[in-house]
Amino acid sequence: MTNFTSKNALVLGGSRGIGAEIVRRFTKDGACVTFTYANSGDAANVLALESGSSALHADSANRASVIAAVKASGKLDIIVVNAGVLVAGDPLKLDPDAVDRMIDINVRAPYHAFVEAARLMNDNGRMIIIGSCSSERQPFPFLAAYALTKSAMRGMVKGLARDFGARGITVNAVQPGPVDTDMNPEDGPMKDMMHSFMAIKRHARPEEIAGMVAYLASAEAAIVTGALHTIDGGFSA
Repeated sequence: MTNFTSKNALVLGGSRGIGAEIVRRFTKDGACVTFTYANSGDAANVLALESGSSALHADSANRASVIAAVKASGKLDIIVVNAGVLVAGDPLKLDPDAVDRMIDINVRAPYHAFVEAARLMNDNGRMIIIGSCSSERQPFPFLAAYALTKSAMRGMVKGLARDFGARGITVNAVQPGPVDTDMNPEDGPMKDMMHSFMAIKRHARPEEIAGMVAYLASAEAAIVTGALHTIDGGFSA
């Protein structure tokens, strides 16, 4: 069990799935947690009441909204960026505005959130982004734009780790494979194809991803930074 008593944490994109499990883990371990949501207001309210966290509406496609959410959270010890979207399709036919919005949410928002958090963050803070094993391997067609956004996170993590390292602030990425959420249920139509690439042939559970995040946010991980932590059952092995 990790101990986050007296720690102030912000989770961008925390109302459902992996984000909600991260919120539950942090609050269970003693942190004061604020999380953002965009469209899942009802789920956010339920989670806030259940966990004792605070819900804050923010649009991760809007830089000003992201920065305002970080500022509203005060002097942070931990920031986790989980908000992300997936746009898939033939690159010759994809709506370019939808691709640009995905880049805004998956790439620009985390960068601006981390930079703004660094202005207010306590020394020895923790910055964690939820990426994807798609940055390592993309065996499926029609996901080039999505893989681009997840690969961009790798350079950001490595660069900001150097920029903030003198203050003891660590910057890491967690790269899940298939995770059993409402967006990608284990019993969904792509199950057999996804599992065929995996050494451990099942979806991860959201709490397993939250466990990796909790370790990276803990005092034990003080020397772990600029790193990519793949948790995908061997999908990208």
